[in-house]
Amino acid sequence: MQLVVARIGRAHGIKGEVTVEVRTDEPELRLAPGAVLATDPAATGPLTIATGRVHSGRLLLRFEGVSDRTGAEALRNTLLIADVDPDELPEDEDEYYDHQLMDLDVVTADGTEVGRITEISHLPSQDLFIVERPDGSEVMIPFVEEIVTEIDLGEQKAVINPPPGLIDDQAARDAVADGHSASSRDEA
Repeated sequence: MQLVVARIGRAHGIKGEVTVEVRTDEPELRLAPGAVLATDPAATGPLTIATGRVHSGRLLLRFEGVSDRTGAEALRNTLLIADVDPDELPEDEDEYYDHQLMDLDVVTADGTEVGRITEISHLPSQDLFIVERPDGSEVMIPFVEEIVTEIDLGEQKAVINPPPGLIDDQAARDAVADGHSASSRDEA
């Protein structure tokens, strides 16, 4: 199985180094010197990491065969992809690979069906589950401990405790019941 572990950023200096946006919780394992990574687009790879170092809080990599700024700039925005054994699990018990979470059933704590995880969106501030509802609509569930209370891989489900309005229009119904209009716009 293949996992995206980083995206190459801009060139750094004149000796072929590049900045990378790390997309793995295990950079010391996946982005170590000697690692051979597939790429997207495939035509730019595979790439073998020659050196790696941290500079001003940013990971810098240099690849075998890339020795100048021009070669480094040509790699910009390339995704680095590692081959991972599908049975391999992350070291931390509260971490999951995307493939483990895909297609899990999402239910509330009382067992109410919400839908099925069809995509995981990795944003700078947090990850989101994109959940397809039984009616075909989609809802986004932040993958944070306060909302996603349990991941049960054996039962193939994710249990959530959603705040009002996250998965339904309960907040809007409550506002109408309290005598407040759910719409802030008056019609002429």
